[in-house]
Amino acid sequence: MRSVPMHTDSPESAHDVIVLGVTASDAHAVANQLIAHGLRAHGYTVINLGVCTPVAEFALAVRENPGVLAVVVGSLNGHAYEDLCDLPAARAAGDLTCPVVLGGNLSVGSRKDPGALDRLRRLGVDHILSELSDLAPLLRELARQAAQSRQLQTV
Repeated sequence: MRSVPMHTDSPESAHDVIVLGVTASDAHAVANQLIAHGLRAHGYTVINLGVCTPVAEFALAVRENPGVLAVVVGSLNGHAYEDLCDLPAARAAGDLTCPVVLGGNLSVGSRKDPGALDRLRRLGVDHILSELSDLAPLLRELARQAAQSRQLQTV
């Protein structure tokens, strides 16, 4: 397993931390860097694992950084389902307890498989985004839910 690069800024709180990466068979780096830059501009601390990231590396980053708000995974080559096949085992082991957000090109070919999104959800993907502009509002909502959950736990 490769070492986990810690490209982070100083967090305001543990719940401002996002683990970001590209699926295991995908080497598309430009979008990953642009997303990391955008997340930092929105005030998030980003642990950017980069390209070709297997599920085990996402799980390791979450274990090493308790309180991660979400794991954000990109896929451009269309092999997200195959690359995330270890997600159910990581979830069952308790290694990925935060929401998993997936976006990009999620199937191969010009004809999109209508069942692809359902299969990804059954693997354990919590949110599937078709537009990058939906990411920041989703993360704000996840942060709101996490804060509300923390408040309920202290009552």
